[in-house]
Amino acid sequence: MSTETKPEEPHVHGPDCEHEHPAHGEPAHGEPGHVHGPDCDHDHDGEKPPEKLKQSVVITNVGPCRKHIKVTVERSNIDQLMDEKVKGLVGDSWVPGFRPGKAPKQVVIRKFKKQILEEIRGQILYASLEQMAEENDVAPISPPNLDVEKLVIPDEGDFIYQFEVEVRPEFELPDYKGLKLRKPVRNFTDEDLAKEEKRFLSRYAQLIPKEGAAVKGDTLISDIATTLGEREFGKVQEIALNVDDTLAFKDGVIRNFGDKAVGAKAGDVLDFDYVLGDSVADPSLRGQTAKMKITVKDVKATRFPELDENFLGKFELTSVDQFRERLRQTLDSRLEYAQKQSIRDQILEKIAASSTWDLPQDMLHRQARKSLARKVMEMRDSGMPEDEIKSRQRMLEQNVLENTKIALKEHFVLQKIAEVEKIDIQKDDVEAEIERIAAQTGESVRKVRAQLEREDMMETLAAQLIERKALELILNTAEFEEVVIEEEKQVSNIETQTVPGELQDPTAVPPEAKPE
Repeated sequence: MSTETKPEEPHVHGPDCEHEHPAHGEPAHGEPGHVHGPDCDHDHDGEKPPEKLKQSVVITNVGPCRKHIKVTVERSNIDQLMDEKVKGLVGDSWVPGFRPGKAPKQVVIRKFKKQILEEIRGQILYASLEQMAEENDVAPISPPNLDVEKLVIPDEGDFIYQFEVEVRPEFELPDYKGLKLRKPVRNFTDEDLAKEEKRFLSRYAQLIPKEGAAVKGDTLISDIATTLGEREFGKVQEIALNVDDTLAFKDGVIRNFGDKAVGAKAGDVLDFDYVLGDSVADPSLRGQTAKMKITVKDVKATRFPELDENFLGKFELTSVDQFRERLRQTLDSRLEYAQKQSIRDQILEKIAASSTWDLPQDMLHRQARKSLARKVMEMRDSGMPEDEIKSRQRMLEQNVLENTKIALKEHFVLQKIAEVEKIDIQKDDVEAEIERIAAQTGESVRKVRAQLEREDMMETLAAQLIERKALELILNTAEFEEVVIEEEKQVSNIETQTVPGELQDPTAVPPEAKPE
């Protein structure tokens, strides 16, 4: 007697699906989510569903990026499978009181009915879902809210099941070839290189007393008090604040800090707008703009380490020229990242100009963590130093849902272009990328792969490779106007929170946004 494994939750291909898809999103045979359909040529313990189901599908829009799907499988499909299974069981089964293979059909049905119906349910459901996907234009981005164990094959009549699923937004692609785009460029000068050198060395510098006013790169030893209206919710004493363009605390940001901080002296009191982010301990303060009063107690200058053999040896460098060449590579990588982001923004802007599609909040909540992880992966891919990645990540976390919306729109646009152009990647492409990351980071290939798998980022890596190819296709046909960009604003991380309490995970899914 042959048996069929109970079905797992049907696999649906989304932007961050964790399965490896050998050909355009299809899970390999034997993987969770492989759908045994009418065209599957693998042996499933001798069981084979009908070649073509007789079914009807009704798809209804029930909200932004959400569809309700009702599937009706005609009774004839069930009866056909039932007859095949019962015929096999009558010949093979052993029933007490009857000789092997001699039990009446109705007795066999009564004894094995539950098992037969479970097997039929699995076969019918797999075949039905696969056929529905082939015959209908549905592009799911998350698993459907379909509880397989609650589905029942009726004794009479058709088998009906229904579910809701999130789908990709529907939009038309304008002509994306031959676009006129602006390309940010910058010729780095010796002055730029000197600033980058100070920026790097400041991580290993000492603070020393200073007379006079603060300049960029100095540190203000200060007391801070943060208020919203009449409410004072944060006081910190003797905190070191780097004189940089922007200060990123753990739960908020001061933009344009350097505008007022340059020229400050001991005894000065400075007032700033303080924008609280999504990680603030008190959820009622999220997104609020508070006031921060900074009382300067002292000004410290920075004493940088000598670029001697001992210091350079920490980074496996043998000369100052090598050190500065690495800094220049960092500047080039930062510019390359800025160029990619600028071009993506322009492409998205052109798509948005011809489309009005939006993304629901619950989707943004659920995709926030992986969207942020994708951005971090892109920054690492560009060769950006970890401290700078951390600064940018903290800025992204300040308004995580809005940044997730932008990132998801980028993803959907580039994925659709990849589909139109039939851009695909193979397993070898992913392996080559893992090897490249390993070489860049100095880690072993095995360790990089294990980390990606542990963080559930393998599918994200694959999606990133597809999007990169789509972006390259656009760039190869685009016309560029070079635009000189100004020096990037520098962000300084302050490892302090201003609101007492436990920091919130800005990418956590709130209870009301969790899927059914």
